Amino acid sequence: MSRRSGTCLRCCLVIFAVVSALCVSGPAFYWKFKKALKLKASCLPCKCDCSPTLSLFDVAPDCGKDDPALKEEMEKQFVDLLSEELKLQEAVDKEHVNRMNMTFTEAKRLASEYQKESEKCNAATETCEVGRERAEVLLAKERKLTSLWEKRARQMGWSVE
Repeated sequence: MSRRSGTCLRCCLVIFAVVSALCVSGPAFYWKFKKALKLKASCLPCKCDCSPTLSLFDVAPDCGKDDPALKEEMEKQFVDLLSEELKLQEAVDKEHVNRMNMTFTEAKRLASEYQKESEKCNAATETCEVGRERAEVLLAKERKLTSLWEKRARQMGWSVE
């Protein structure tokens, strides 16, 4: 009986492994095959004789000749354009650093403020704890004194009715 149940358990485990593998990899294969079938069905090879793409200068050779700002930009050397880009990037970086410094300073100020508040709370808690301890000592003394007076009163004939 145990040999038969062991075989059954192995079969169940194999079936579970196969089903799990299909569940994990099945959707990926499905979409891959679906995409491949869609491409084969919808896109046939193109047999056209297209002219080469035209550049901007071929379409509009006189573009920007009348615009002095554009003409000036186009006449700038590549190095000048790169140095201008670097200057702009440096300005952006400086602004970013200034913002970060302001944020850091504000965070330090808030942390200091919270630290002071925490120290105040700790001092107040310590004061309360000392007061509580004193009150406990006084209460213990008062109870002893009360029990002493109560004992004396009972010795003299006092009774609680």
